[in-house]
Amino acid sequence: MNRKRRTTILVKAGASLAKEMAREVTEHYDVKEIVAPRNGLTMLKVRETAKQSLFYLGEVLMTETMVEIEGSLGKGMVIGLEEEWSRDLAIIDAAYGAKLPIIARWNQFLQAKEEAIINQENKEQAQLMETKVSFETMSI
Repeated sequence: MNRKRRTTILVKAGASLAKEMAREVTEHYDVKEIVAPRNGLTMLKVRETAKQSLFYLGEVLMTETMVEIEGSLGKGMVIGLEEEWSRDLAIIDAAYGAKLPIIARWNQFLQAKEEAIINQENKEQAQLMETKVSFETMSI
């Protein structure tokens, strides 16, 4: 599972899932904090829908952390003042980089979580579409 997909699942699932996964690592491995959780700003990139061009909407407050596990660096970044969540994401990233044995089980779990998230998003989208007004069928 690649980093982008994994991080998307972890962010959509919420901080509690990342916390539990990071706890599993910290119980069995030495985690060295390279960069303590720190706040910063990053530019928020958005795709304009009509022309499909990218532009920067503005700056967003974010928290980033960097850790090392068995010689592998991991980085965690999250929007907002979320020091613990950022650290948990960094630990998970470093665990994948170090190819720890636990990641095989995590991959199966994250794939199931991804399916549940997609099902929930599809359900919400269907509910939203039920309220959509069709102007083509409206009479004047």
